[in-house]
Amino acid sequence: LTTSRCRLLKNTESNMTDQSTKNLSPRQASERVALTIKARKRKESQFLFIGQSAVAVAIGFLILLFAGILSKGIPGFFQHYVTLEVQLDAAKLDPTGQMTIESLSQGDFDGAVRDSLYLALGNPEGRKAKRDARKLISSGSSQRLMTYVLNHPQQMGSTVAMKFAVDDDVDSFLRGFISRETSEADRRISDLQISYIDILDAQNRLSYEISDYLFFGSASRDAEMAGIFGALIGSLFTLLVCIILAFPLGVGTAVYLEEMAPKNRLTEIIEININNLAAVPSVVYGIMGLAIFISVFGMPRSIPLVGGIVLALMTLPTIIISSRAAIRAVPPSIRDAALGIGASKIQTIVHHVLPLAMPGILTGTIIGMAQALGETAPLLMIGMVAFIVDVPTGVTDPGTVLPVQIFMWADFAERMFVQKTSAAIIILLAFLVSMNGAAIFLRKKLERRW
Repeated sequence: LTTSRCRLLKNTESNMTDQSTKNLSPRQASERVALTIKARKRKESQFLFIGQSAVAVAIGFLILLFAGILSKGIPGFFQHYVTLEVQLDAAKLDPTGQMTIESLSQGDFDGAVRDSLYLALGNPEGRKAKRDARKLISSGSSQRLMTYVLNHPQQMGSTVAMKFAVDDDVDSFLRGFISRETSEADRRISDLQISYIDILDAQNRLSYEISDYLFFGSASRDAEMAGIFGALIGSLFTLLVCIILAFPLGVGTAVYLEEMAPKNRLTEIIEININNLAAVPSVVYGIMGLAIFISVFGMPRSIPLVGGIVLALMTLPTIIISSRAAIRAVPPSIRDAALGIGASKIQTIVHHVLPLAMPGILTGTIIGMAQALGETAPLLMIGMVAFIVDVPTGVTDPGTVLPVQIFMWADFAERMFVQKTSAAIIILLAFLVSMNGAAIFLRKKLERRW
């Protein structure tokens, strides 16, 4: 009865519409059609304007984001150095004359750097004057001089001009963040130190150059010595473990579910859970890694091996889903042709389906690796936030990763860490953009259109 009533009402409405149309003249009918078309085009224009406005707002926010990062990050690639003439006295720097790390560690490299600095400043007298002079340059200057002597033993006994990083407070003063007009009690450098800076500047000893500490240094509490090299190596080791575990497991799972697994209740549950795991917060994987790999299996904290395993578990759903989509996109005629000429199921998959699906598989894998490269929360849970000075040489050596290093630097109070944090963000973004660019290139290079 209800269905019949609905049909009757629809027919009545249609008849009334037809009757109203018949009562119109051809001119009136064409005008009504023109008004309808005009209203439709107006709505389309409004919808197009809303879409373009949304894109413009998104691009504007991206421009503001990158402008803020670049304005703070580009200065982080540079720092101030002071050039000093250092006397390489063999008796003072290499007491045993063996020219080894053990022998040089007994030498007075701090004294050699201090003497060259005092000489450049006109040999200041008094304990306070010398103490303020020593604060002008980085505390790691002696290590820099030792490394130079170890790499250039033929220079022993001569006087060489070397560039040493200035202290981060001096660097902030030279950048203009500390004003000399501020009272001495309210700034981090004294009037005497400012006069020393003026002397060095008058002698053209100060220079503003690309920071080698940023690219080749490791974790340090001194802002002028801090660098990303150790974190970068740790990130590479972690990603290496991640891709070794995630890629074969992800592709194998995708092949089984798409090509071999029977379509029953069990496989449906597995597929649902895989899709749900892709939306799980990354910190949950870190908690799982802490509970299983560290607490149960007793693996050490803060090593790339554990970090790579945790990131592999986090990346697996992304690789599986993208690989299944790529395999599903291969036309069935390819499988039918291979089977028709006598190929087995495995031969069809290995020799025909996988090569054709590889562009999509590689794209999904690279995007998953890029996501893993930028993760911080799961690695914090397994202790990769530890302060590691040494550069890791393997997956079982203590280390950290670049996002965690950025997180740690952002928590430090020194002004120079602000620039170095932004510079490290730029480097991380460059890696992410490069990986996404590689994914686009591989997809365009290897894909086939059917």
